[in-house]
Amino acid sequence: MSGAGASWPVPLAMKRALEAARSAAAMGEVPIAAAIVREGEIIALEANATRSPPDPTGHAEIRAIRAAAAIVGSERLVGCDLYVTLEPCAMCAGAISHARIARLYYGASDPKGGAVEHGARVFEHDQCLHAPEIYAGLGEAEAADMLRAFFKDRR
Repeated sequence: MSGAGASWPVPLAMKRALEAARSAAAMGEVPIAAAIVREGEIIALEANATRSPPDPTGHAEIRAIRAAAAIVGSERLVGCDLYVTLEPCAMCAGAISHARIARLYYGASDPKGGAVEHGARVFEHDQCLHAPEIYAGLGEAEAADMLRAFFKDRR
């Protein structure tokens, strides 16, 4: 796993994901969003939508993968990169593997629910069908601050 570090410039796809996460928070959803890029173009941009409609699989990564697969016309997103504001959970990491995402860029780490550098570490298992290149820390401070503020307001 490579660390992008806070000093690296935040790519447009991550900036768009951060904007989508802010919009999700304004609608009462957990502020997490994901963008999928193919050949330098954002082809899918989705935010968490687990509350309306009620859908426990409505994570940003899953929604973005579904949208990109429809655009590409294949369940395999070979050559695509995924930018997400929070370290993916086990469900999303599994979907990333099945979709054959080339590179995963994420903002904030998630020691509680993450499954890339924490918890299950899905991509490190022998049973993992495909492991993307991983880059952590892009837009980390903004993503983490947004999540902290969201949950603070709800306590």
